[in-house]
Amino acid sequence: MDISNIATPDYAEIDADERLGKVRSMFEDDQRPKGIVVTEDGEYTGIINQKQLIQSHVQDDAKVRGLVRSAPKVRRTDDVREVARVLVESGAKIAPVFEGETLWGIVSEEAILEAVLDNLDTLDVSDIYTAEVVTVTEDTQVGRCINMLRENSISRLPVVDEDGQLTGMVTTHDIADFAVRDMERQQKGDRSGDIDRVLDIPAYDIMSSPVATTTAGATVKSAVKQMLDNNYAGLVVTPEDNDSIVAGVVTKTDVLRALTYTEEDHMDVQITNIKLLDTLTREEIREEIQATADKYQEMQVQHAHVRFHKHKEKLRGTPLIQCQVRLRTNKGQVAGSGEGYGADMAFNVALDKLERRVLELKGVRADEEYRGQLLRKLGEL
Repeated sequence: MDISNIATPDYAEIDADERLGKVRSMFEDDQRPKGIVVTEDGEYTGIINQKQLIQSHVQDDAKVRGLVRSAPKVRRTDDVREVARVLVESGAKIAPVFEGETLWGIVSEEAILEAVLDNLDTLDVSDIYTAEVVTVTEDTQVGRCINMLRENSISRLPVVDEDGQLTGMVTTHDIADFAVRDMERQQKGDRSGDIDRVLDIPAYDIMSSPVATTTAGATVKSAVKQMLDNNYAGLVVTPEDNDSIVAGVVTKTDVLRALTYTEEDHMDVQITNIKLLDTLTREEIREEIQATADKYQEMQVQHAHVRFHKHKEKLRGTPLIQCQVRLRTNKGQVAGSGEGYGADMAFNVALDKLERRVLELKGVRADEEYRGQLLRKLGEL
């Protein structure tokens, strides 16, 4: 299936010389676009999304051009699986669609999910959800929430009480919406203060509650339908018998990633923030992960997701990179993360951590040929 009937020529657009304040107002109107196309002198320049506004300290009177990000261009005849990959790896919610050299329109993740909805009943939520969840407590300050969203490249944080029970959800939209309302109150004189006041407010004051949930045994189709019908970007996964326990999170991005799974002889690898790769290539990453998986009996990797995140810290000009590797295998999900200066070092550290986690999987045993080598490696960590 290609995207010729999924893409649309209707999209939100803004000039690069406009103020960021206008962008914020566009995200708050009734249409609430998932992304805005930025043009300059009538020519396509890039896109801007709401998550960028949350992660930026740029003032409203700054120009849009300072926050423009590139998004991979797609064609109307491109396969839906490849477009899904493009959206996941770029971290964008929309992709510009071109005919020849001319911008024709956009394609959004929602449009893709709606088009493939009837085919998603063959997957369960357990096949694609993220089991390792970053949570906050009700008294975690908004400033800390923003840092956690930025550091983990995520858009939502489940909120738990002192007993670890799910009580709410804080999203990038919640923070943006609250900040806009707070600034409006200050301008009207109803409340004094500045941005510091917003950052000090506890998550409890801005979280959404109750939280939309699903279970690991639910079909992906039912989860996606729930998200689309209610304009949710994700759902908390809970046990069948207790919807107050956070067992995981499933998002629209997880579903898009599942669309890229292949039945090819070699495993499929998804890379988020692929632009951070320096000397590494996708094929080298796939080979390293496959070599690790081959050391263990009865474990087949169906899909690998590798995510890179750049920190501000540098060493002799090389940025500190965080790498997370998550595998979907016939033994369940397993993940490892690590940091290092440059993508190569970060990936190798994450891969070592992944091997340690693989050993914890029930029923997985290292081949005798690799046992001594692996134990020595683990001893050096």
